[in-house]
Amino acid sequence: MPKLFFILLLSLLATINTIDLPDSKRASDARMAIWPKLQKELTEQKFDSKYRIYIRIIKQLDLMEVWAKKGNTYKLFKRYSICYYSGGLGTKISRGDGKSPEGFYNVGAKQLNPVSNYHLAINIGYPNKLERLKNYTGDAIMIHGNCASIGCYAMTNPTIEEIYTLAYKALEAGQSNINVDIFPFRMTAEHMKEFEKSPYIAFWKTMKPGYDLFEKSHLPPVVSVVNKQYAFGK
Repeated sequence: MPKLFFILLLSLLATINTIDLPDSKRASDARMAIWPKLQKELTEQKFDSKYRIYIRIIKQLDLMEVWAKKGNTYKLFKRYSICYYSGGLGTKISRGDGKSPEGFYNVGAKQLNPVSNYHLAINIGYPNKLERLKNYTGDAIMIHGNCASIGCYAMTNPTIEEIYTLAYKALEAGQSNINVDIFPFRMTAEHMKEFEKSPYIAFWKTMKPGYDLFEKSHLPPVVSVVNKQYAFGK
């Protein structure tokens, strides 16, 4: 009897911990081809086996960084070139403005799109809480493939396959949400001075503390909204 109870308990726990991740043949084929190589690289670089990731975009550099958990902090794992984004620097405000968002976003399992018209896609979660409070409009802003887009962050298909697989595997391993932070440029004092005449500088100043926190701690900032501005904890 105790043995039967133990088996039932294990079965129940397995059911509770199962994450319902959307999938497709396209996505699973990509994982089968790519994940062994990525897993080998993660292991060789001594990243945590039950790993967590953090994604950071630097628009001015056409750069996407994927950081992975190693011990108590995150270390840079991969850099990817962004194939295309529209609208230059400055965040998205309204549907049809042609801009790509800047801000602090979260990606959960339901935001994966394995059957996208743009190969594979990850919905970043625009508009976030701050943007909803400001009545910003637009939706379905993605990181996706096909190297073409208006308002999204478009990658080549081989690149989105890697990014999508890393996100899938992190969520599968138990990460509930992946932070995706999007900055106009590396927010050093020098760059803030360089762009001080920009119409977006007031907004960028509210983002800088979050950028600085990660630079100092290598932990994704805890982001909230106070008085229609970003606020940050540790």
